[in-house]
Amino acid sequence: MADDNNTNGAANPTLSILAQYTKDLSFENPGAPRSLQARDKAPTININVNVNANPLSDTDFDVVLSLNAEAKDGDKTVFHAELTYGGVFRVAGFPQEHMLPVLFIECPRMLFPFARQIIADVTRNGGFPPLMIDPIDFTQMFAQRVAEEQARAKVQAVPN
Repeated sequence: MADDNNTNGAANPTLSILAQYTKDLSFENPGAPRSLQARDKAPTININVNVNANPLSDTDFDVVLSLNAEAKDGDKTVFHAELTYGGVFRVAGFPQEHMLPVLFIECPRMLFPFARQIIADVTRNGGFPPLMIDPIDFTQMFAQRVAEEQARAKVQAVPN
């Protein structure tokens, strides 16, 4: 009874970052130097976030966080920043039903502060105030992803 916390003698779950890297980084400032002049109002900023995970081995996974930020003034692009930031994670000892939440919630949560800083630096270096992206709810993103996959599965299961 002393080992009630371990299931069937399995090792305690571990999550380790083996490496972090910038896979792709792009910054466009198409209206420079005019875009750097003072404005009457702040541009509209749209941010898109995506997460993907691919196995490298039984325990190692490449998790990639993609951030796409576009600032517009009306129909004109003020700046466009794209970052694909990855991490190699060792994930061991987790029950199978916890693997996807670990890969799509916990891993990107660990990568996000670094990716956020890169976007802030690149926008500042582009002549704009640093873009500080608000924290992302990766739990909600994962729930939405699961719901979309379930809806697709239902549509595919319906006979014609």
